[in-house]
Amino acid sequence: MCGIAGFWTPSSFPSDSEIIAQAMADKMYHRGPDGHGYHFDPASGLAMVHTRLSIIGLHAGDQPIYGMESDGTAGLVGTINGEFYDYKRIRGLLRTDGYEFSTKSDSEIALKLYRKHGLDFVDHLRGEFAFAIFDEEKQQLILVRDRFGIRPLFYHAGDAGFFWGSEMKAMLAHPGVPRDVCPKAQLHQMMQVMVPGMTLFEGIQALKPGHMLIVTKQDDGSFALEEKRYWDAEFPLDGEHDELPDEEHIENVRQALVESITLRLEADVPVACYLSGGIDSCSIIGMAAAIQQSPVKAFTISFDDDRYDEAAIATEMAEKAGADQDILNIKAVDLYGKNFEDAVYYSERTFYNTLGVAKMLMSKHVREVGYKVVITGEGSDELFGGYAQFKADYFLHDSELSKTTAGEEMKKRNAIFSGSVLAEQQISHPAFEEVMGFTPSWIQPWMLVLERVKPLLSDEFKEKLGDYDPIAAIAYSLDRSMLDGRHVLDKVQYSWIKTMLEGQILNWGGDRVDMANSLESRPAFLDHHVAELALRIPPHVRIRDGIEKWVVREAMKYVLPEVLYKREKFAFMAPPAHTDEEKTNEINKLIEKWLSSEKIAEHGIFDEAKLNQSIEDYRKSDDHTQNTRKDIILNHAIALHAIDELI
Repeated sequence: MCGIAGFWTPSSFPSDSEIIAQAMADKMYHRGPDGHGYHFDPASGLAMVHTRLSIIGLHAGDQPIYGMESDGTAGLVGTINGEFYDYKRIRGLLRTDGYEFSTKSDSEIALKLYRKHGLDFVDHLRGEFAFAIFDEEKQQLILVRDRFGIRPLFYHAGDAGFFWGSEMKAMLAHPGVPRDVCPKAQLHQMMQVMVPGMTLFEGIQALKPGHMLIVTKQDDGSFALEEKRYWDAEFPLDGEHDELPDEEHIENVRQALVESITLRLEADVPVACYLSGGIDSCSIIGMAAAIQQSPVKAFTISFDDDRYDEAAIATEMAEKAGADQDILNIKAVDLYGKNFEDAVYYSERTFYNTLGVAKMLMSKHVREVGYKVVITGEGSDELFGGYAQFKADYFLHDSELSKTTAGEEMKKRNAIFSGSVLAEQQISHPAFEEVMGFTPSWIQPWMLVLERVKPLLSDEFKEKLGDYDPIAAIAYSLDRSMLDGRHVLDKVQYSWIKTMLEGQILNWGGDRVDMANSLESRPAFLDHHVAELALRIPPHVRIRDGIEKWVVREAMKYVLPEVLYKREKFAFMAPPAHTDEEKTNEINKLIEKWLSSEKIAEHGIFDEAKLNQSIEDYRKSDDHTQNTRKDIILNHAIALHAIDELI
């Protein structure tokens, strides 16, 4: 796990390139405190930057990595962020093909595979990664991001050249990268959901998951950019899923997960696990405890509100698995103030819930205890139909299930999340109706947030937006060829995977807050072999008789405590600010600092009188649903004002 950055400016390679590169590296120190590496090629106008967090090949994995030609010239230069699993087997096969290795690092296989397979080399990579390879002979730069976007990667192509980085703050350290804020992106962040590839800054794009970007220098010194999708979460057409006996589906899931976790326990440093009260992290703990020779270290977050706290169930799982559990107790005061601001700084985007702050505090604690790597449970809900929103659509739009009352019963049991992940009323949008045939339940709460945000915007800001429709932009970003002819559950899961998984779960709920403290997180369910298996499992095996992730539960039946095996999915989030007086006091301090008259005037996003009236109404209200939505709006508004000053 590391950080990468660089710039390619053939026509104006600055004389102070080394100083600029150092500044870019400094902005990513948290991603790689164990060493910095640089490659400078003034003749090509190229600088490549790497900051290292040493996990594998501790003393022989410094980067950049070079693929030398027979005449001794560099040929290829690579800077790699992430992990490639099963690399020892691949390295062995490549060696029998005549390829020689100069390190014991997993990263080096990328250059050898590129030599052997050309751009198809990505098909042979397994893991979480974002990297850059420069092909000197072709004068071509190749950026690659993993299949689900677990690791971040951004780029900017402009008059000054081509720039890239694991984090935007590293790119903005170069004077050639503009930092103009995009009003459309600000609106998207206020309603939580981003368009894939969009960032807060004009001209800076996120490389999409499962994509590579091929940047080629032209004869006139300009660049040609080709974006190529090499993988997608492709569900089969409805009726073409793998119809197998239940026992076979269950056994396939077991084998795939055991293999994925076994690979993710590979490291030259100790590996721990995150443990909440959900079946995903509990399953991982149970399997890791059986696979690993020594007791597994398990880290659990505990909140000061029993309605949101899952520590008791996590403890029961830790005891069953014989894990060494470490519980971090997080209080209201911990979720706001500087910790809130730090989470914004590292995430480089806003967030609707302070869970990201809590996870950042946990990663800090894990590092202080002495661990650099954790295995996590993200991705199981996305692949096996775990979210309440998914079930809601399955119950509503499946011709058989729509006749039951299961959907309404599910909503009643999850009433505490009304106003956040569950909408209190059904709404629709014509763009989603066109693209998917219905408006998915997962986006409806954010549509309601948007409706409450719009009246708070200033006239100046609304003028900048014109007639821009963010919901339509999200809907039309989805690939219709991956939706047409699919089952309703597959459509819902696909649309979430392409938007909220990468933009939320793996951002301020994953890499960005873990790497804030130099901690590598490895989501075992997002192994693409596990994913490709899950995508072909019939919907009625993923969700059976109203039980989400049925096939995972059955696969892990003997691993999980009975109470967890039978428990319905419970969304893991931090208690919102309105849920007790101490939290309210803490968010009020942030409101005073970042939503003052001066800040409102400076940023020009909000109408001061309307925003202040909304805050006043919020303080007087006791409506949980509406106050949860107001908490969301306040979190986003505070962060939007803070982010430009913090980065």
